[in-house]
Amino acid sequence: MRFFIIGFGQAGGKILDLFIESEKRRGSKIRMRWLAVNTARTDLMGLKHVPVEDRILIGQTVVKGHGVGTDNKLGAKIARDEIETILNAIDERGTHDMDAFLIIAGLGGGTGSGGVPVLAKYLSEMYSEPVYAIGILPAPEEGKLYSLNAARSMISTLKFVDNLILVDNGAWKFEGLSLRESFAKINEEIVRRLAILARAGEPLEGDFVGEMVVDSSEVINTLRGGGVSSIGYATTLAKTSKKRRWLPFGRRKEEKELEAIENDKPMKIATLVRRAALGRLTIPCNIRSAERALILVAGPPEHLDRKGLEKAKLWLEEQISGVEVRAGDYPTKRTKYVAALVVLANVTDVPRVKELQRLAAEAKEEAEDAEKLRMAKTLELFDEDIEPLI
Repeated sequence: MRFFIIGFGQAGGKILDLFIESEKRRGSKIRMRWLAVNTARTDLMGLKHVPVEDRILIGQTVVKGHGVGTDNKLGAKIARDEIETILNAIDERGTHDMDAFLIIAGLGGGTGSGGVPVLAKYLSEMYSEPVYAIGILPAPEEGKLYSLNAARSMISTLKFVDNLILVDNGAWKFEGLSLRESFAKINEEIVRRLAILARAGEPLEGDFVGEMVVDSSEVINTLRGGGVSSIGYATTLAKTSKKRRWLPFGRRKEEKELEAIENDKPMKIATLVRRAALGRLTIPCNIRSAERALILVAGPPEHLDRKGLEKAKLWLEEQISGVEVRAGDYPTKRTKYVAALVVLANVTDVPRVKELQRLAAEAKEEAEDAEKLRMAKTLELFDEDIEPLI
């Protein structure tokens, strides 16, 4: 799946930077294009793997390279005013062999939160390729202003994207880590999922043949419809068979039974997919509310299994409200792990989104009340008997 990735704002830029590093580490040919867009010069300078020529600073005449803070209305205005700069940069890099656009941003801040819906609108109008977004929701403890920003950005973005994949910071807390360290870990989890999704439809290594193939068109069909999606992921070490050792008869029987379970590839693949679907999703949701789903398993070819995939596919069909479940694998010798990715597309029962809307409504009401109080107190400072000039 060849994405043209735009990392918008601080969070989007960091995730893009980490993704490029991950792809370089794999040692495979990178068949994607990207841009990092920001209003803060220091954020762009802090990127290590995005080439300098692929970094775009916008809003210099307005915010002088210092960012927009948490003002996503200003972020949206700057994105609108300088949309030609971004679109020209995309055209210069070419889109003829890209399968889709992918915008990544934190929805609680200012630049990315405001810029995502603006860029998505223009991309959807100008190009035939689908436009997706990965939106990172703020944790509740980050404050109501961030929740209000995220709610505004999410509602606006959904109008223009083919699918919005949500990531909930609040559901991804890591014990013993600071907020900054937790965010870094969350970024790693996003990149792991994106790296597996990017393997769909890509040329296989060497003479390997996939048990079941998923191409980019099947990813596009899964994500169509303009809804919200969540992604699950699970991984396990690809164990190699151990050399036999002498054991007493009773222990030999027990060892054989354990070995039979370990070598039951269909069961291992099916179990791994279940773990991905029922484990920690990018945003917690009711799996039964999903309209469509996609399974993608990657790992050493000798550890992949068609029967296991078919078994997992049948199980997932029974779990979701729809009937469309696509499944495939990607054999690779570049890893010692088997990883399963499950995309739950167009989910409708997402408690965090409802909570976010509630917090946003409270934040808006509190801001309006605070403004009225401020105006009233300001007027009290002056004597009403003084005659105004106009």
